[in-house]
Amino acid sequence: MMNMVMKMERIYLCIDLKTFYASVECVERGLDPFKTDLVVADITRSKGAICLAVSPKMKERGIRNRCRIWEIPKEVHPIIAKPRMKKYMEYATSIYGIYLKYIDKEDIHPYSIDEMFLDVTSYLRLYHKTPIEMGQMLMEEIYRKTGISSACGIGTNLYLAKVALDILAKKETSHIAYLDEKRYQELLWNHVPLTDFWRISTGTEAHLHKLHIRTMYDITQTDEKLLYKEFGVNAFFLIDHAWGREDCTIADIKKYHPKAKSISNSQILFHDYSTIDARVVLTEMVDDLVLQLIEENKVTRGIGLYIGYSKDTLPSLKINIKLKEATSSYRTIIKRVLEEYDYHIHENALVRRMGVTFFDVESKTYEQLNLFSTLEEEKKDSKLEKVMVSLKHRFGKNAILRATSYQKCAMQKERNKLIGGHNAE
Repeated sequence: MMNMVMKMERIYLCIDLKTFYASVECVERGLDPFKTDLVVADITRSKGAICLAVSPKMKERGIRNRCRIWEIPKEVHPIIAKPRMKKYMEYATSIYGIYLKYIDKEDIHPYSIDEMFLDVTSYLRLYHKTPIEMGQMLMEEIYRKTGISSACGIGTNLYLAKVALDILAKKETSHIAYLDEKRYQELLWNHVPLTDFWRISTGTEAHLHKLHIRTMYDITQTDEKLLYKEFGVNAFFLIDHAWGREDCTIADIKKYHPKAKSISNSQILFHDYSTIDARVVLTEMVDDLVLQLIEENKVTRGIGLYIGYSKDTLPSLKINIKLKEATSSYRTIIKRVLEEYDYHIHENALVRRMGVTFFDVESKTYEQLNLFSTLEEEKKDSKLEKVMVSLKHRFGKNAILRATSYQKCAMQKERNKLIGGHNAE
């Protein structure tokens, strides 16, 4: 099989660090992740806190990531490790350094903090290795230097490498598996469930089931016109992936620059907030995004608001706000956001989830003033916001805050200590 593989046009590896956060916590404690019951969760947020990761030993018990602490069976008494995002980033950086020893950064695509795509096509001859040997070399060095176990999918395109990892490698004793189009069709055309395949969500699977499609092979036998009618442009990916095809390369990914950009800020509140207190948090979230615009010299043309009520007692609130002019003015943006919030919010409800998105973010190329603002006001606001950005860079995010963030219900001071919404230290 190896001779056949070496002749392929491109060879990709997809390496995943197994239960990364939990494994780091075990290694830091001198424990074996495969023999230790450990979950990564912030117990200070109550037993309803989500477990960000569980150790391989916990997975053997049938306990999965993203469960709540209270959902762990009573007979299991795991170590509960508080998330330490800086520590996980240190490990991830160290492992990325291992990849860079052997592969140019232009041939590496970070898919997430714990998963990496590598185009090793031109390196196999250089290191005199087969694809499997190349994967094994990297996995062994990662374990030797960090104590973190990994799994590796190998494919003749990015999709096949990912599927080889997700469906096959994690079940192999060697934790490594290879797929080309022929092997994919032989091994996985009749695999179920469809949600095991990359990019197929539960919603897509349910839609396919309504069409009596239950396997990848079924997709290949379905009229393409029907698939395009039901799924639109996404049918292109469904059809290609059903055959094991994928044209996109790492080089293509690195060349891609989206025309329209958006930035967002969302959070799940630690407890139920009144609509008045939630208004304070919303103000902080808008402030955070405005400062990001200022830092990047960008403006936005539209804003999206999302409000999720406690225990889904009411339908979630979704609001789209179109601005008259592209702007980065905090004064202009917060006025429109709070107007819409006050108009649409259910006054006596309790809020648990919030999100703000700035749409159509673009570079600031000129000053556009509306009839109700003056050049002096705009310059004053812009200067103040740039000073705030500068101070935060120099002395930390909490060096300067708006008065709103000193209210008891405010969240910004605490969130500035987090990474990705989780404890940083």
